[in-house]
Amino acid sequence: MRISTSMIYDMGVAGIQKQTSDLLKTNMQVASGRRILTPKDDPVGAARVLEVSQAKSLNQQYDVNTDSTSSALSLEETALDAVNNLLLDVRTSVIDAGGPLMDQTKLAGLATSLRGRYQELLGLANSTDGNGQYMFSGYKGAVQPFTQTSPGNVTYNGDQGQRLIQVSPSRQIAASDAGSDVFQQIKSGNGIFVTAAAATNTGTGLLTPGSVVTAYDGNDYQVDFTVAAGVTTYTVTNLTTSVIGPSTPYVSGNAIPVGGGQFTVSGAPANGDSFTLNPSSNEDIFKTLNNLITALETPTDPITPAEHTTLLNNLTTAISNLDNGRNQVLKVQASIGTRMQEVEAIKVSGMDVALQYDMTLSDLQDLDYAKGITDLTRYQTGLEAAQKSFLKIQGLSLFNYM
Repeated sequence: MRISTSMIYDMGVAGIQKQTSDLLKTNMQVASGRRILTPKDDPVGAARVLEVSQAKSLNQQYDVNTDSTSSALSLEETALDAVNNLLLDVRTSVIDAGGPLMDQTKLAGLATSLRGRYQELLGLANSTDGNGQYMFSGYKGAVQPFTQTSPGNVTYNGDQGQRLIQVSPSRQIAASDAGSDVFQQIKSGNGIFVTAAAATNTGTGLLTPGSVVTAYDGNDYQVDFTVAAGVTTYTVTNLTTSVIGPSTPYVSGNAIPVGGGQFTVSGAPANGDSFTLNPSSNEDIFKTLNNLITALETPTDPITPAEHTTLLNNLTTAISNLDNGRNQVLKVQASIGTRMQEVEAIKVSGMDVALQYDMTLSDLQDLDYAKGITDLTRYQTGLEAAQKSFLKIQGLSLFNYM
């Protein structure tokens, strides 16, 4: 086979280019620390790297979502802490209001103070998060959840939804709570039934919220007192069935059984005084607070024994309903705490998954530096040898031997 001069040049240049290409590629691998620079370096490995990288990016988004969820829940918990403290302060004020040293002026001053707390409570119920979204409006984050039409009458403008955030491939966590569940779905009385003294009572009969003995039948009852010849008796009427019970001697502080429940009346009810027992209904915390303020503003100066008794009965009702309101807030806070714990656990799990993704990517695409540097040295030597060989070969000529 005859070898032409041009063929010698072409083969020499091709060899040098091949060695230069290998050297540059290896140099880029060493500089970047990556074994796979383009898909053609390892098609199967490159596909796997793409798959793992996408999964890692999605996991990073879940990590961002867990931070957002934790932030939202922390803000809500802070707002509910303030609500709980407010209701506790109001309850303390209610207890003080029933003392014998309170007069009409002090009660009016307390009522004025509670008007301010009422507005504070309404403001907390309309709290916003860091993004300007209302916390307690359900899905309607841009809608103010509560508006007041008149004192004690507050309308809920949100819905029953909870904003869900995807925190893992299989888990969504509620980052909010509907305001109606927090502030309005609160049972009155003892949660089963509610007792009340008639507004027209003139005696000094003090009422208790009562308790369930067997099983409350859910009917409406009225207890009427009669005083004749110095003897006080009462009759229980089932208003639902129109059945009137027998006349029973009244003993102050003794339990009065009614429809599977019981309550007590102490003191001296007047002739014609009455008390009712009805199934509990939902009473929002705004109405409870407004009813309390109204009760404090009602007594005249000087306060009569009957007015004082009415005030005490209203305060007893208010305390019971405030406690129910606080229990509802605490229930929601407990739910928030559970969700925050779950978010934290998911975040820790996500960090472990991220570490596994990093290790997998490292195994797939990271360069073995010992091999990379060895190859780099080998290709440098090969390139130098190719260059020197080409110089030697292209200098050969028959004329050198003539």
